[in-house]
Amino acid sequence: MNLASIFISALLIDNIVLMRFLALCPFIGMSVDVNKSVGMGLAVIFVTVIATMVTWPIYTFILVGLDLKFLQILVFILVIASLVQLVEFFLKKNVPGLYASMGIYLPLITTNCAILAVTFDVISRGYNLIESVVYAVGVASGFLLSLVLLAGIRERIKTAPIPKFLQGTPILFVSTSLLAVAFMGFAGLIK
Repeated sequence: MNLASIFISALLIDNIVLMRFLALCPFIGMSVDVNKSVGMGLAVIFVTVIATMVTWPIYTFILVGLDLKFLQILVFILVIASLVQLVEFFLKKNVPGLYASMGIYLPLITTNCAILAVTFDVISRGYNLIESVVYAVGVASGFLLSLVLLAGIRERIKTAPIPKFLQGTPILFVSTSLLAVAFMGFAGLIK
């Protein structure tokens, strides 16, 4: 599989949120407004790509080499938690408005199952380091795309005449499910 196929597949066909249903908590929580969505998406892209770049060689050269593969989950979570702390320090110092608006969802990147899933996926799929990074960028960009799309839909819903019984959470879930169905159309894009 070439790099473009890996990226498109990770971005659209196997979208981490809409096709695999991972990272739904930050997806719903941070899609209230487009600016927050972009901020969260960029933070997730950074953590996902760097976590993949760090965990792949650790697994390949250290854990496999020393026959310590059973420590994979522990090591990967420690790497991800450390990276989230770096992002949190950076945002707190340089972008305090975004830091404040992200609230509890910023530290929750540590437990974002999508990031951990990427680190496991690249190993289970047998990707080399370059393919792993491309896959990580694709998955994280797919997360950002999903967030921004739902944020745009939610902004439109604010001004739409929604029946009383569908207002709030019900229309959010209906919109999300329709977005997921739309992404199913990408399934035949790459064979």
